[in-house]
Order: sequence, then structure tokens, then C-alpha cells
Amino acid sequence: MKLVEALEILNRPVPEDSRTLNVALACGFTPLHLETFLAAELREAAPTKRSTITTGRFDDLVGNIERAREGDADVVLVVVEWPDVDARLGLRRLGGWSIENLADVVESAGKSLARLSSEVAETADLKPLVCSLPTLPLPPAFVQSTYEAGMHELGLRALVTAVARDLAGHPRIRVVGAQRLDAASPADGRHDPKSEIATGFPYTRDHASALAAMLVRLVVAQPPKKGLITDLDDTLWQGIVGEVGAENVSWSDESGAHVHALYQQFLGSLASAGVLIGGASKNEPSVVDEVFARADILLDQEVIFPLEVHWEAKSASVARILDVWNVAADSVVFVDDNPMEVAQVQSVFPEIEGVVFTGGDPRALLDSFGRLRDLFGKHATNEEDALRARSIRTSVGFRRSAEARGHSMNDFLRDVLGEIEFSWRGEYDARALELINKTNQFNLNGRRLDDGAFVKALGEPGAFLMTAAYKDKFGPLGRTAAVLGRAADGVVHVDHWVMSCRAFSRRIEHHCLSALFDRFDASSVVVAYAPTNRNRPLQDFLAAIRDDPAEGEIAIARDAFAGRTPELVHAVVEVNHD
Repeated sequence: MKLVEALEILNRPVPEDSRTLNVALACGFTPLHLETFLAAELREAAPTKRSTITTGRFDDLVGNIERAREGDADVVLVVVEWPDVDARLGLRRLGGWSIENLADVVESAGKSLARLSSEVAETADLKPLVCSLPTLPLPPAFVQSTYEAGMHELGLRALVTAVARDLAGHPRIRVVGAQRLDAASPADGRHDPKSEIATGFPYTRDHASALAAMLVRLVVAQPPKKGLITDLDDTLWQGIVGEVGAENVSWSDESGAHVHALYQQFLGSLASAGVLIGGASKNEPSVVDEVFARADILLDQEVIFPLEVHWEAKSASVARILDVWNVAADSVVFVDDNPMEVAQVQSVFPEIEGVVFTGGDPRALLDSFGRLRDLFGKHATNEEDALRARSIRTSVGFRRSAEARGHSMNDFLRDVLGEIEFSWRGEYDARALELINKTNQFNLNGRRLDDGAFVKALGEPGAFLMTAAYKDKFGPLGRTAAVLGRAADGVVHVDHWVMSCRAFSRRIEHHCLSALFDRFDASSVVVAYAPTNRNRPLQDFLAAIRDDPAEGEIAIARDAFAGRTPELVHAVVEVNHD
């Protein structure tokens, strides 16, 4: 982004009733153009929000972090450069480049980084935080030529790497990715020595723009995609199995098909992080089964569910897979080596992200892997991620068993031996926030929460966070429901209530309401309901327990709920995490 573009973006009108995002920028240099680019990127990423950026004092990074922690910022951006680590590593402080000082510079840097790390972690306990560690080149202060890395330079870089690793392990800190920044902003185009000496702003405009874009990408993160549907022939393996036979399709280096092995490995990695993997192929099912029966295949057939193999259009396969997964098309990526097949699927499902598999170009393939990582990337995984694909299978088994039952639903639910564990928390919970921001069908109002708003809601008087984990004889589903609200004087106000589609048809939603009434001895539960174009299951639930639900605050009386709720047969366990 050019500076003139940034200024044009900032001149666009913002809706009067838009929510304000308060951002604290903590750095030790004059923010100048970085602040402008940040404001423009925030406007582009969240056009319906206003954003305010507060900055701090020059040459006082630690103090700026402390003030940001105590202020009203929704999110904190910490941008560290070498002079913040030790002033002698900048151009504005003189007298520190003698050889006898280098060991002291490294020692001093270690102490500064330890303090910075502590301040950043303490701030992140209260507010979401994005951190950028030194992006500029070190000054020519070392005895070695610039072709050689000496022990003092490597010592400084090792200290920064260690701090970055520790910060990245914090659940509410996002560290700017150096490799991605290297691609967006080449190292030799980042530093503006003239500007650093004259104004205290050390970046070129291009680097300030690139860094601002990455910071905002981590502030206004898009929900990760949920599933990937892949073609098989000339995608998962090289060759058309129906023509050459199962024994002759390949993914080995010896046959020049190593890129297909890399793709299988990549899909396995996505699956291990909880991404749903489905398959769509125009083929005979028997020959596909023969390929998956080969001992040398890298991707187990169990990873791919469902696997649609027939001669119908790929879009028909995609439709059935979406139905089994019970997810919307805009949460899915479709990969095929044939651009026409990708176009055909997107003509039926325009919301699907289409990716053309480029097996003949390893560089392009690696680029597409990077694109997929961006689409599916998340800060960390949890136990529910490992359960997701397996729970989809068990949900299908549950659904089929329920459809085939010869007795009442009450009897069926008793037979499955279900157990619900309700966990009550008053603190940050990454899985609950993930559910709120990813779940669409059973979602009270479709409102999303960023980290800052989530923490603020948990700090409200009487606030509570309830999650529900479910298991039965078909297997565990993990935590599949979350309720965020406030309770006072016998009334529970629910601001957010979501439940994964994997938990449908088990009356978990009824158990959730019952738990709220019992926990707070409440006479009514007031839910902040709003219909969306996707939350029909939630609308149907409210219609079943109330007459004609209207948009807005809906009160559900305890006696009325008891009179309309079906029998609740699951065992219930409650866990307090206060």
C-alpha cells in the first residue's frame, strides 16, 4: 500500500453507529507512517468499524507497554527494534561500538529482552496482543566482515529467537511471522537511516506498509476454514487409476511423482490439526479402494471422510460431503488438478474457495500449500481438533441409528448412554471463543467476538462462561457448546450461545438451558436472539419452547420451559474452574 492510498482509505466515511476498535501501539521509535498504514489496514480489514490508535513516548517501550496494559485498548501491538533491546544497536546513540563493549551489549540485551518478555506476557493476560520482534538489520558494530556471522551477532539473534518462542506459546500473543515478512518486505529495503537519524522513524514506507499489513492480519483474523475436499486422480496420486490400474498410479520420487507424496503428507498434517478431509472422484469405487489398500500410500483412507466416488458431477459429491459435515460452503476449500472441475464446483457453490493442484510446478505447489495454511491456520490446536473427524463419523452413525430406531427417541437416547459435562469458567477459554466465532447453525445471533471483546465480556459483573462436552457409546464429541452471559437477581442474560452441528439431535441444547436455570436458581433466562440466514436450527429450537420467537431480548420462563422440554435422559457432570 502506498501512503497516498492509505490516506484515501482513511478519508472514507464510516457508519455513525459503528463499533470502535481501540488499538494501542507500543514502540520505542516515532510511529509516523507506521501509524498511518495501521489505521488504513484496520479500515480495510474491518470497514464497518472505527479504529483509534494510541501511541506512547519516544524511547520508552517498556513504559508504553505498561500504559497500554492499564488503558482502555481492545488490543495491544508491540513493535520491538534493536535500539529497544540495547540503545547502542541504533544510529541515534553514540559511543557503543567498540570491541570491548560487545559482550556487555549481548548481556544487556538479554536483560532487556527478559523484561520486555515479562511485560508483554503480563499485558497479554489482560488484553490480546500482537508482537513484532526486530525486523531491521543490525548495525555494522561487529569485528567480523559482513560475510561472516560472529558470536556476538549470533548471541543477539539467539536471544530474540528464544523470546519469540516463549511469547508464541502464550494463548493470547500472536508473533509476526518472520518468513512471511521476508517475502513481503526484502531485508535490504526496510531501513531508512536518514529518517531514523532525523525523525526517529527507522522504516522505509514500503516496510512500514508491509509490517502494518501483517500486524492487522493478526488483529483482525478471519475464522479458519473447516474442511478440504480433494480430487484423487492426478491430485492425490499421479495417473488415472481407471486407465492404468491401482498398481500403476504413483506418488514416488522414482516415477517423478514426489509432489503427490508431499500433497498426501500435507493433507495428513491438516487432518491432524482438526481439518476435515473429504474426497470427490469420478471413478469406480472398487479401483479406488485398491489404491488405498496399497501398503505404500502415505494418507490413510480413514483420514478421508466421506469419500464420494462415482460418475456424477463433482458438485454433486461436494453437496453430499457438505451435508455429512453439516458445514456451509464458505467454510470449505476444493482442490482439483483440472481447472474446469474447480470452475464447475464454484459455479454451483460460489462461496467455496477453489485451488488448482499444480503437480508439474513444485514451486507453485508450495505456494498453494502456503495459501492453504493461511486459510486453515490457527494459533494452537486443542483436544477437540483431534476428535473432529472421528466425531463426524460417529455423528453419522448416531443419525443413522436414530433414523432406523424402532422405538421412541427417549428410549434411543437412553440406549446411547450419553453424558454431558458442564464446565463453568470465569476466565479466557480459547475453545469457547473458537465455537462462538465458527458456529453458524445453532448460533443465538451470529455475533462474532474478537479477543478483546471476549475478555471484556468475561469481566462484566456476574459474568459466566459455560461449555458443554458430550460423549456416548458412539464416542466423544468433545466440547460442543458454549454459553456466555451474566446472571443477577434470579435472571440469566445470555449474550452468546452456540452449539456445534455435530451435537444436533441429542437434546444438548435443552440440557444447557436446564443447567442455567439450576445453576443460578433462575426464574427466567433472557437470550439476545437475532435470526440469521443460517441459524435455522436455533430458530426451530426457540419456536419449540416458546410461541413465535421475535428478534431481540427473549425471556424464557422456567415454568414454561419445564412444560415444553422433552425428557432429559443424559447423565450430567458439573466442573468448576474458578
